[in-house]
Amino acid sequence: MPPHPASTATLDADWPAPYADGPLDATVAVPGSKSLTNRYLVLAALAGDESLLRRPLRSRDTLLMAAALRSVGTDVTDVGDDWLVRPGALHGPAEIDCGLAGTVMRFMPPVAALAQGQVSFDGDEHARVRPMGPVLQALRTLGVQIEDGGTSSLPFTVHGTGRVAGGKIVMDASASSQFVSALLLVGARFDQGLTVVHEGKPLPSQPHIDMTVEALRDSGVVVDDGDANTWVVEPSEIHSLDVEVEPDLSNAAPFVAAALVAGGTVRVPAWPQFTTQAGDAIRDILDAMGADVSLGRDGLTVSGTGEVNGLDVDLHDVGELTPVVAAVAALATSSSQLRGIAHLRGHETDRLAAIRTELTRLGGDCDETEDGLIIRPRPLHGELVRTYGDHRMAMAAAVLGLRVPGIVIENVATTGKTLPDFTGRWSALLGRA
Repeated sequence: MPPHPASTATLDADWPAPYADGPLDATVAVPGSKSLTNRYLVLAALAGDESLLRRPLRSRDTLLMAAALRSVGTDVTDVGDDWLVRPGALHGPAEIDCGLAGTVMRFMPPVAALAQGQVSFDGDEHARVRPMGPVLQALRTLGVQIEDGGTSSLPFTVHGTGRVAGGKIVMDASASSQFVSALLLVGARFDQGLTVVHEGKPLPSQPHIDMTVEALRDSGVVVDDGDANTWVVEPSEIHSLDVEVEPDLSNAAPFVAAALVAGGTVRVPAWPQFTTQAGDAIRDILDAMGADVSLGRDGLTVSGTGEVNGLDVDLHDVGELTPVVAAVAALATSSSQLRGIAHLRGHETDRLAAIRTELTRLGGDCDETEDGLIIRPRPLHGELVRTYGDHRMAMAAAVLGLRVPGIVIENVATTGKTLPDFTGRWSALLGRA
């Protein structure tokens, strides 16, 4: 029987993934959504009065966003489990650490354009190769001065003048929906408002843009998204927020997938009946792969027998689920094809190459296609799974470890990017906290 590793909440080294030696029976409370928390933080900083964010996520990405906003004049204060956000006059000089957070490196430059003074940006080593060009070029088109040494990437400096005229931007946002969201979030504060038009290949992760539009409307901003690939934000004051942050459904994905992979039942309380979160798609995906999925007033319940079906699925709008879905597919009884996810090559790492490489090292059969992966199940063996500094890769490796003895996860602490104490929560899932 594989050993039961001890739980640890702060682990910077490699971690032996727990093996499931029986069906699961667990209730998992998932912290707030990273995507919603960081959108609410930006809107609260731009609002006309103080806001209360109830039960926001506190992880590396959201703490970096809060620190970034503080550095340009916003007061973000802990009030128990909540954050009280008091907007102030935006100003430099400031230095912003983006870490590896796409939301920070893309949402904050438009905010910095509204600040008076110089705001410098940098981040982790891999952050310097993540796509930034469309946001920086859009701001330049609107008259914002930016110094980036001609790289269109981190590090760069925004020279804010305290106001932006606004107008119309035509951009190719096919590499990331965050390019559109970054501009929409601040558009109401531009003198003329903002019209954003996407021209290019289909936008990835449309639910994240829907999330941004809904958050803006919750803040009293008028957004017209009636025409395809076009968003019109009217100039207006942004109203303050008093909002409870939904659980992060993408972070819930490995936990509910565990019920299918290991057998048994996993419950996630407070799963929303309606949401713009892309992670909600995990319900239909797991159902197609053989799970019994039920959403009720008390939350989501997922049950499985340990037998997994392969599937052919387009993950274009929900790419962040790909590593966990790929891990489940590697344990299936038939082949799977994951499509529509070419844009994942520009995420925290090249996720398609990383998944193919690591599954192959474990004995699996995985090929990259132009826009995705083909996974043919093979018997897998224990091995160190490299995570490439990517939290989703670490979570996917934990799913594999439920069925494959000897899986060791490299640098499991990278999960702290979006989910604090992943190892403790995962061990508790198996009753080993």
